Amino acid sequence: QLQLVESGGGLVQPGGSLRLSCAASRFTLDYYAIGWFRQAPGKEREGVSCISRSGGSTNYADSVKGRFTISRDNARNTVYLQMNSLKPEDTAVYYCAADRGFCSLYYREYDYWGQGTQVTVSS
Repeated sequence: QLQLVESGGGLVQPGGSLRLSCAASRFTLDYYAIGWFRQAPGKEREGVSCISRSGGSTNYADSVKGRFTISRDNARNTVYLQMNSLKPEDTAVYYCAADRGFCSLYYREYDYWGQGTQVTVSS
């Protein structure tokens, strides 16, 4: 079964940057669209960004457009989420997920999930 592991979370001041990584084991990510999602306490899981299998198509939530960039390195079997100009409202647990279908910001489309990494934006 595909296993995903997120890393790169942490505490950062408003306006700062973080880069999250989503690494896969046991299977290659080439055949999967990858999504990044986040969930803050008491809130529903929210789609942040996704990238197609080839990397040729991406999508972003309006709340992160212009600040976050998703990319993938299939040779390293890893997908990245570069997060710039972070705001306190970006604070959440961030998850990556994989699906054999298309890039989607709807969490129910995804079959495989990582355990999540905490991102806290605070001064």
